[in-house]
Amino acid sequence: MKTTPNLLRALDIPQAEIDARVQAAFDAIFTDPAETFYFPSGADAGYLLDTGNLDARTEGMSYGMMMAVQMDRRDLFDRLWTFSKRYMWNAQGPHAGYFAWSVQPDGRRNSDGPAPDGEEYYAMALFDAAARWGEGAPPFDYSKQARAILRHAVHQHELAAGGSPMWDPHTALIRFVPELPFSDPSYHLPHFYARFAKLADEADRPFWQRAAQASRAYIAAACDPQTGLAPEYAHYDGTPETEHGHGDFFSDAYRVAMNIGLDSGWNGRREAYAAIANRLQAFLWDREPYMTYTIHGQAKEPPCLHPTALIATTAAASLATDTPLSRAWALRFWHTPPRTGERRYYDNCLYFFCLLMLAGRYAQWA
Repeated sequence: MKTTPNLLRALDIPQAEIDARVQAAFDAIFTDPAETFYFPSGADAGYLLDTGNLDARTEGMSYGMMMAVQMDRRDLFDRLWTFSKRYMWNAQGPHAGYFAWSVQPDGRRNSDGPAPDGEEYYAMALFDAAARWGEGAPPFDYSKQARAILRHAVHQHELAAGGSPMWDPHTALIRFVPELPFSDPSYHLPHFYARFAKLADEADRPFWQRAAQASRAYIAAACDPQTGLAPEYAHYDGTPETEHGHGDFFSDAYRVAMNIGLDSGWNGRREAYAAIANRLQAFLWDREPYMTYTIHGQAKEPPCLHPTALIATTAAASLATDTPLSRAWALRFWHTPPRTGERRYYDNCLYFFCLLMLAGRYAQWA
């Protein structure tokens, strides 16, 4: 088992306090009556509610499964997976084998189409579950389920009539949605793809090695060379995709910093990642209250919708570098509590992942 460095302990925060914070942040999501956004669904299932939009998303469901496997909660993991397979999985049509990205709490579909960030988290969480707990009867034959997800993600055009793959076959870059020819920089998880290259169908393992290399280069291309800011959507060359109104540094884009932190924590620092982290942390240090920014750094409306998430992910980038400012960001995060209220879902999901990373608790089980 490989895990991230314990940066918080290196800052002389007592280990008992770190462990208590991790447990409290997990409990706030899953069990705290006042702040939970996990809810049971029948006798055997459950879902994470996006409290800002009042739906269940593959983003949150797969995040919740990753949280559960990291915290050794198979009961919660299996409930989330049961809900996902029961209400979100497509059995037929061009999206067969994919998961509907948004459903209502009772399982009714808001959309049949998928969002690829859900599929990649589902697959990684399932592989980790198999390694940590072993396999069960379907649908709890975790690694088989994970391989099926990745098989569709790469070969959907061959497996479903009218289907499109989630990864562009020419560039090996993940698409924002299968049918559109551009990407979302925050979807790029090369640290997952490096593991898929050992765990996916054997014939596809070279593709996942290529995807890891392509995504690391893409992240560097998408982040501005002066500010370190990434856009929410970007073309395959890394330039902002503006036609759909998401070419600025806004909510999705915050996850890029978290992703380079985890890739660095598991696989070692990279010069390009350190440069991004240093620029981003310097740009954002004295910007409160945070706004939307062009990737070149111009502030604009609306104000930042998820300030806790922005602080958490920028601090997680400290795993990619080591400067007085990176340590200050880690301490700023330590002194930032989880979010309460209507918008707590997205902020606290990212808060928990970043806390695991900085606490040395985000482990590779598979």
